[in-house]
Amino acid sequence: MHQYRSRQPHFPAAGESVAAYTPSLSEQKRGKKRGSYSCGRCGLPKKGHSCHVSSGGGGGGGDTTPTESTGDVSAEYSLSTNRHPPPPRQPYSQLRRALSFDDVLRRLPPAGLLSAAKVCKGWREMTKKLWKAAEVLKLRVPSRAQVGLVGSMLHKCPGLVNLSLRMESDLDATMLACVAFSCPNLEYMEISTSDAAVNRITGDELGRFIADRRMLKSLKVEGCSNLGGFVLSSPCLTTLWLSDLCSLSKMVFNCPSLKEISLEFSRQENDNTDLISMAESLGRGCPRLQNIHIASIRLSHPVVLALTAAHLRGLRMLSLVLGSEITDASVAAIAESYPNLELLDLSGSGISDNGIGMICNVFPDTLTRFLVALCPNITSSGIQFATAQLPFLELMDCGMVICDPNSSDPTTDENSDCEVQKTCNATVSHIYQNLIIKHSRLKKLSLWGCSGLNALYLNCPELIDLNLNSCTNLQPEKLSLQCPKLECVHATGCKTLLVGTVQTQVNNRTETFGNVILSKRFGDGSKRIRVPLFLNAQSYDDDSKRRRVERRKCNVIAMSRLQ
Repeated sequence: MHQYRSRQPHFPAAGESVAAYTPSLSEQKRGKKRGSYSCGRCGLPKKGHSCHVSSGGGGGGGDTTPTESTGDVSAEYSLSTNRHPPPPRQPYSQLRRALSFDDVLRRLPPAGLLSAAKVCKGWREMTKKLWKAAEVLKLRVPSRAQVGLVGSMLHKCPGLVNLSLRMESDLDATMLACVAFSCPNLEYMEISTSDAAVNRITGDELGRFIADRRMLKSLKVEGCSNLGGFVLSSPCLTTLWLSDLCSLSKMVFNCPSLKEISLEFSRQENDNTDLISMAESLGRGCPRLQNIHIASIRLSHPVVLALTAAHLRGLRMLSLVLGSEITDASVAAIAESYPNLELLDLSGSGISDNGIGMICNVFPDTLTRFLVALCPNITSSGIQFATAQLPFLELMDCGMVICDPNSSDPTTDENSDCEVQKTCNATVSHIYQNLIIKHSRLKKLSLWGCSGLNALYLNCPELIDLNLNSCTNLQPEKLSLQCPKLECVHATGCKTLLVGTVQTQVNNRTETFGNVILSKRFGDGSKRIRVPLFLNAQSYDDDSKRRRVERRKCNVIAMSRLQ
C-alpha cells in the first residue's frame, strides 16, 4: 500500500494527445494546496462520506476538473481495481453521542443531571429521556429545600417505581401529597429522617396515603412518633416498616397480602400502647405474615400468647426484642404454635437455659439464625448446647450473655443505651466461664460484651465473621481459633495482648491439600511422567509432602482501650 500512495506517472492511451504542462514560478513557490472539503464527484462533504458516484473514466462525462487531492485518490483506486470498496460507514456523530453521553449520564446523581441539562440542547434532550425512563430514584432533601423542588424533580419521572427519600427537613402531609400526585405507579417507598428532622405525619394521613396507592407494595418510614393511631388498609401491601412508634391509641391492620412487618417502639417508660390488641389485629387482618419483628420494652408473655393464638401458619421469622418479661413459658408457646421457624430473635428477654433446651428440641431441622443477646439468665452451657443441637445454625448472637456484673467498662458500639447496662446488672451471672463451640455450618458468631468470658475454643470451618468486642477478661493463652475461612474479627475494647494473639492465629493459617503428584522427567527434561511409589527410591511422608497454600489474611478490627 505504501507504494500506491506515491504519485504514479500517467501513460496516455493510443491516439490520445499529450498536453505538456509546466507550472509557473508563482505556483511552485506556493507549494501544495489543501484539497477541497467537498467530494469532487457528488459535491457532498467528505467528512464521514462514502461516495457511490462512479468516476468518469475513459470517454469521461465528468464536467468537473478534479483537484490535486482528488487526483491522488482516483489514481489509488485505479491501481487497485481488483479490491472491493469499503462498506459505507455509519454516521459517527450518532455513534459518538451514544458512547459518550448515554452511559455517562446514566451514572450521574439527580443533581448532576440537572446541571448537565444546562450545557447544551443535546444534553438537555438526553437528560429528559433519562428522567422519563427512570424507575429508581434516591433523593436527599436538604433542610432548606421546599416541597416544590421535590415535586418538580418527581414530575420528571412519570414511570417511577422505587423512591427513597432522605429527609433532612421536617416531613408532613404535603410531602406525601406531592409524592402521591407525581408518582402514580409507585410500588416501593422508603423515607428516612436525620436527627434534626421531625416527622409530623399523623395516622390518618398515613392511612389515606396507603389506601390511595393501590400499587404500593413496600413502605418503610422512620420517625413515626406523631401517628397517635392508624387504620391501614391495602390489598397489595406486602412489606411495612414503621419505627419510633409511641403511645398508639389504636392499630388496625387490613392487609391480606402483607408478608413482612417491622414495628419498633420508642424506649419510653410512659408508652401505653396496647400490644395485645395489636397482635390480635395482625392475626385477623394479615393471615399471610411470614416475618414479624417487634421491638418494645412492653413485650410480655400475654403478648406472645396473643401472637400464638393468631395461627399464622406461614410464619418463618419471629423477632421479639427487649421484652424482659418474656420467659421460658413464652418459648414453650412459640415452639408449640410455630414449629417451622427459620429465625428466632429473643434478644433482651428473660429466657434461661431451659428455654434454649425447648428451642433445640423443636427446631433442630429448621432454625438457621438464633439471637439471644442481652439475656442475662443464659450461661455458656446453654450456648454450647444450642450449637451442638442445632446442626443447620449459620448465625448466632450471644452479645452480653456471659456478663460480668462488676465490670465497669462501657458498653460496645452496637448498643450503648442505658437499658443494656440495666439488663446486664439485673441478674448475677456466672463469672469467668469457658466456651467451647464446634460447628460445621456456623458462619457468624457474635460474643460482644461478654466480659465474663475467660476461655474460648472455636472449631468452625465455615466461620466468616467473629465479634469479640469488649471481651475484657478473655485470656490470650486460652484462645484457640480453628476457623480456616475466617475473614473478619472485631476486637474493639479488648486487651492489646489478646488482639496480638488473634492476629497471630488468624494470619498464620494454612490449608493442606492432597499429596503432590509424584512425577519425574526424562533425562533430557522433555516430558513429565507419573512415577509409581514402588519405583521411587525416595520415601514420601504424607505430612511433609503436602502442598501448603496461603489463605487471604483476615481483617482484625481493633481499637484497644486496655493496655
